[in-house]
Amino acid sequence: MGSAHITLHDKKFRLYLPANELVGVVEELAARLNRDYTDRKPLFVVVLTGAFMFASDLLKRITVPCEIVFIRVASYHGTGSTGVVQEIMGLREEVAGRHLIVVEDIVDTGTTMHHLLPTLRAKGPASVEVATLFFKPDCLRHELTLAYVAKQIPNDFVVGYGLDYDGLGRNLPDVYVAV
Repeated sequence: MGSAHITLHDKKFRLYLPANELVGVVEELAARLNRDYTDRKPLFVVVLTGAFMFASDLLKRITVPCEIVFIRVASYHGTGSTGVVQEIMGLREEVAGRHLIVVEDIVDTGTTMHHLLPTLRAKGPASVEVATLFFKPDCLRHELTLAYVAKQIPNDFVVGYGLDYDGLGRNLPDVYVAV
């Protein structure tokens, strides 16, 4: 387990979710996906950079045949969403008729998914669902249905396990909350 308190840039954080608790929520989500996607051969679309740790742990536990691709979108600066999504690296794979599972680290305002999901649906997949590590329902600004949420959290700023504060903290195995 990591330190009880850390400082990143000018901000202090305290331990929120230790790595061993994260393993449990990831295992539960993987079990649901394995059950729901039996015989479907899903295509996991991992949203970089934040989802890399979550995706790695989640996909190690996926037992159904699947494929994995990576996309990169950005809507954050500092501790808040800019509200503008800029697609940096797009999806090149053919997705028509495929079952897509978008793997995201955190859904808060919903801006990224609000932009991304219609773009993916326009490519003709059989289905599109979102699997997110964290969901902040109190922050949601767009109507959004999330089929796979590992953990709902309050509207707190969190770092670690792929989530960052201006580039720092992604490598931390635990999740910390701003104090």
